[in-house]
Amino acid sequence: MSVVTRIANARLSVDIASLGAEMQAITTADGHSWLWNGDPAWWTGRSPILFPIVGKAPDDRLTIEGKPYMTAQHGFARRSEFTLDMAGDAMCRYELMPSETTKAVYPFEFALRMTYALKGPALSVAAEVENRGARTMPFGFGFHPAFVWPLPDAAGRSLEGSPHTITLDNGAEPALVRLKDGLIDPARLPSPFKAGRLTLAAAGFEADAMIFPEGAGPGLTYAAEGGPELHFAFENLPNLALWQKPGAPYICIEPWHGMAAVRGGGNAIEDRPSTTLLPPGDTARFGFTVTFPA
Repeated sequence: MSVVTRIANARLSVDIASLGAEMQAITTADGHSWLWNGDPAWWTGRSPILFPIVGKAPDDRLTIEGKPYMTAQHGFARRSEFTLDMAGDAMCRYELMPSETTKAVYPFEFALRMTYALKGPALSVAAEVENRGARTMPFGFGFHPAFVWPLPDAAGRSLEGSPHTITLDNGAEPALVRLKDGLIDPARLPSPFKAGRLTLAAAGFEADAMIFPEGAGPGLTYAAEGGPELHFAFENLPNLALWQKPGAPYICIEPWHGMAAVRGGGNAIEDRPSTTLLPPGDTARFGFTVTFPA
């Protein structure tokens, strides 16, 4: 049975479940909730961890070292029970190790550690993937947190009707790609960003997620006009996706190092965009920090 660990300081509290090491709630000291609540009428996810792949494989078949494996979208970590490895007032760490279940779909010796830590109004989430085997380990990794849309104002009232924006720190206009049958369509489309700014609209997600393979940069701000701003800083996460079920009351801000397979590009894990090839004994780190309003 999944258990929930709460970490807190004077500014924030965060609940993290052992199932998937997935955040369940983020609450500021004023009582405002910022993370999507997982209402099954829209989407039961809240902040799943994507490992060892991001997105789909063709026909859910992934080829590793020439051998085919049946692999569900976004991999197995989000459905796996993690072990609480360390816990304090304002931080905790969960760990996932290989099992017969994971080896049946991903034949590697790995350790996946998820650390959640609070400092003032900032929440940092870090992932460490260790290759504990004797051969190079290919994988993708991604974060998939969903935040409330519309945001609340200072009194906790919904800012429905106010423009909500994503503004890239680098002011760029990165090219857009879309999914077709769950796979990356390689055709580059014009950027929806203008001078680094995108005004969110449900219509933008009628063709599924907005995916930016490169150029979105190391951070962004999610904000409502006349309302709060949430600033995100990314570490070793070159790909970005934004996703909503059109009309749902959330926006997923998803930094990744890895993407779905390219349509027509085959099933091999090493051929997937932005796949990490981790040498034996090495550890790769990925992370993001989100700072909430004071």
